[in-house]
Amino acid sequence: MRVVFVHGACVRDGWWWWHRTAELLERHGVRSVSPRLPSCGEAGASPGLDGPGLAEDVAAVRQVLMDDDEPTIVVAHSYGGIVTAEAGVGVGSIRHMVLISSYLPKVGQTLSDFGGSEPAPFLDVDADAGTFEARDESFVDTFLHDCDIQVQDAGRGHLARQSIQVLGQPVTATAWQQVPTTYLVCTQDRGTVAERQREFARRADDVVEIEAGHHPFLSQPAVVGDLLLSLPRHAPS
Repeated sequence: MRVVFVHGACVRDGWWWWHRTAELLERHGVRSVSPRLPSCGEAGASPGLDGPGLAEDVAAVRQVLMDDDEPTIVVAHSYGGIVTAEAGVGVGSIRHMVLISSYLPKVGQTLSDFGGSEPAPFLDVDADAGTFEARDESFVDTFLHDCDIQVQDAGRGHLARQSIQVLGQPVTATAWQQVPTTYLVCTQDRGTVAERQREFARRADDVVEIEAGHHPFLSQPAVVGDLLLSLPRHAPS
């Protein structure tokens, strides 16, 4: 069994965001991998109006999923739910999808469909450059407020500007409708409030709620690890 973790928007180095939970899973013989998302500048090309977008992110994640036929749990965080909706379609090795404070889009929906008419106050959008990012001054209080000081300090070093085009590019297929799905609602999340998460979670097969902020795999890795270890490892019938 392996876990493929797909990180959210405006960050890079998915392995760092995931490492606390990954270390616990490894003790149980479960390995993890976190694909690089080109729209966050992780594949060489710079993000921007002409830079990589959702299609490139989907291709990068799908390549990792297809590289190994080992039974796989896909863990999608935040924006990662948009990417994995397409990337996981038809991948027979996927046993379960876990969405953490994330999205289960239908075909034709975009990331911007899940937001308001104006950018969230914790985001800085540069329309001329074609990028957006999380504001450093509000990042910890919004997304890492329940994490220890070491994680809060290190987290700022893993922020990234992202291509703005991912906000409006529609999903063309939905893997979450093909495999069992669990939604993890983070009730203390200040970025995507619990009420909104519960709306998204109605599309999942199972829902679990924990008192955690936006990154429970950093603040409560044992809880997330135990959830993943409890999932069935056989092929869905």
